[in-house]
Amino acid sequence: MAPDLESTPQRRPWRLPFRRSTTEESNSHDKPRHSTWTMGILNDKQTVEVPGEDANILAGSVLLLATDHNQPLGLRNAPARTSHSSISTGIFHPLPEAPPPAEPVRKKTGDGKIILEPQPDDSVNDPLNWPEWRRDSALLSLGLFCMVGGGMTPILAAGFTDVADEYNVDVATVSLTTGLYMMGMGLGSVVFSPTAILWGKRPVYLFGAILFVVTSVWCAVSPSFTSLVLARIFQGVAVSPVECLPSATIAEIFFLHERAFRIGIYTLLLLGGKNLIPLVSAAIMQQLGWRWVFWIVAMVVSFCGVLLFFFVPETFWDRKPIPKKSRRGLQRPSIFRRYSSKSGVRRIPVLTTETVPDAAAESTDRKRTAIVGFAPSPDETLGRGVGGGYSSTGKESPDPSDGPSPPSPAAFGPGNSTEPDEHQRPFSPEKKAPYPPPTTQGGYSDDADTESQSVSSARLASQLAYTTALRELPAQSFVQQMKPFHGRLNPDKWHKAVIRPLILFSYPAVLWSAVVYACSVGWLIVISESVAVIYREGHPYHFDALQTGLVYISPFIGGILGTAVAGKVSDIIVKAMARRNGGLYEPEFRLVMAIPVAITTVIGLIGFGWSAQADNHFMVPTTFFGIISFGCSLGSTTSITFCVDSYRQYAGEALVTLNFSKNILHGLVFSLFVTGWLKADGPKMVYMWIGIIQLILLFFTIPMYIYGKRARMWTVRKNFMERF
Repeated sequence: MAPDLESTPQRRPWRLPFRRSTTEESNSHDKPRHSTWTMGILNDKQTVEVPGEDANILAGSVLLLATDHNQPLGLRNAPARTSHSSISTGIFHPLPEAPPPAEPVRKKTGDGKIILEPQPDDSVNDPLNWPEWRRDSALLSLGLFCMVGGGMTPILAAGFTDVADEYNVDVATVSLTTGLYMMGMGLGSVVFSPTAILWGKRPVYLFGAILFVVTSVWCAVSPSFTSLVLARIFQGVAVSPVECLPSATIAEIFFLHERAFRIGIYTLLLLGGKNLIPLVSAAIMQQLGWRWVFWIVAMVVSFCGVLLFFFVPETFWDRKPIPKKSRRGLQRPSIFRRYSSKSGVRRIPVLTTETVPDAAAESTDRKRTAIVGFAPSPDETLGRGVGGGYSSTGKESPDPSDGPSPPSPAAFGPGNSTEPDEHQRPFSPEKKAPYPPPTTQGGYSDDADTESQSVSSARLASQLAYTTALRELPAQSFVQQMKPFHGRLNPDKWHKAVIRPLILFSYPAVLWSAVVYACSVGWLIVISESVAVIYREGHPYHFDALQTGLVYISPFIGGILGTAVAGKVSDIIVKAMARRNGGLYEPEFRLVMAIPVAITTVIGLIGFGWSAQADNHFMVPTTFFGIISFGCSLGSTTSITFCVDSYRQYAGEALVTLNFSKNILHGLVFSLFVTGWLKADGPKMVYMWIGIIQLILLFFTIPMYIYGKRARMWTVRKNFMERF
């Protein structure tokens, strides 16, 4: 007879110590389980919606819903940002729910085909409302300055031998003028980026141009090699705004549909400077000597400074949504707002003391778990206070999650007045309401008194003073826009803004991007420090300065092709993988581009050193130089896009982190020994090892691809940036 299965006792599995109870186990079995893997990427153990720690704009996991709308996932898990950045992040709105709320009329282009993003202000002083010729003139003026600054790193590459002969030093020692110059760029970016956030970009550009001219003259008249090295360090500090600020300026004066073309112009000018300026400097060295290179640079930069002064005004404009003053009048007294500290205003009865501790604890939890939320629609904001306790009709709509509802107006005394009776005032006026008022960042303030509210309002007013003043003023004249300094624009602390880019090294995606970006740009700098040894002192070549400078035509062509191909191919791969993933885009899809990066850079590096030592025709190593430049353009583009897609909220700080690693951790370090190593072991051995180093570093792309999503969620939970 078969045993009764229903009566058979079920075996209890062996339980480890500290394991959850059986009740919790049964509840855990009811929870939906999600897939562990997605396109070879490990999902987080607790959620599939992993944000890129973005407060306002698309990042992290993204659902590609349609050609004109994408839905960012995981914003409920992302903490709200409390500091400012050099790059505006904008606001993302959710899909309308049923019934769809009335949407405000969004501004479009003149032909009505494109919705403007970001939405410009109604003020004519908004940089987005400037005439197109004014914005393009600012771009070209800034681009010319960046072109000259971008080419200053290898400007002496073809003349290392001439400098060594004049100062009676070794060629390997002369390479310090490049490495220490990059050290100055790295330190300058850490200083100038937070300075621009707090005081604006215009004074930083103007100060950098003046310091650029002074240091160029200093280099031209340097009586000793030590003086030349010091001048190059300060010259790097002067040029550092070229790397960390122009992309933010472009984002502030151009709409989203206009940026791609303008950023392409900026990239082309910057890339052209890195490869064409050494060619021009070589021709000058050939005819006039290396000192005249810096004299001419001083003249050109002086002209660029004049253009910056007249055509690049301050572009800062705060676009954070804030409640209008007219909306404050629609708010009613509630547990979120109290007026007991105001003289002449009756006080609301304080809740019983038994409920205060729990409410305070809940308030603390809310503040600690402030997360990103979508901006409310205008209709919703109009009918609700800042705390959100009212519907669009103005009637109270209490939310159970917001704690106990406020006392009934009938309890306040005769006449059903909304204010309390004189005899019902609390004994202690110092007592606070159990819930502090919600802030615009999604968290809760520490104090519910109106004094703290006034302090918060004063802080917000000082933060928006510049934008508010311009918004209410008529159009500024050309002379008024020439003012070089507008005071403090943001209330953030300067030392904290300096440290934030360094904190990003603890974010795995940023760390990987920093390594790849440093190598992608750094190997080109290493080669520029080697061209004098290989082409001028090498046995079969014996080039002069001009012939050595002409070698840079090859990396210029390779860089242009790499920049043009990288973005297009990467977008095609990403769209194909997202389509195969059910429309869900992950930033790790960008890492597939590491395959062509590894192939081109490793082959180029090993081929360059091998052919140079094998006494091949000069076109052979020069061609490999172009292949290296092509692969490095792919690598730099991939690292930047992956980093920004993962943490778009911190894009401004991330660009500083990437440039700091490139200049300090790679450019300075390798300049200390690579030229001497080249003369001791030959280019074949040196560049073979460099190729192996590049291959080993790119192998870390595999674990980054697999564990990248979990790493992003780990950084969300740790929240290092907002804890500082």
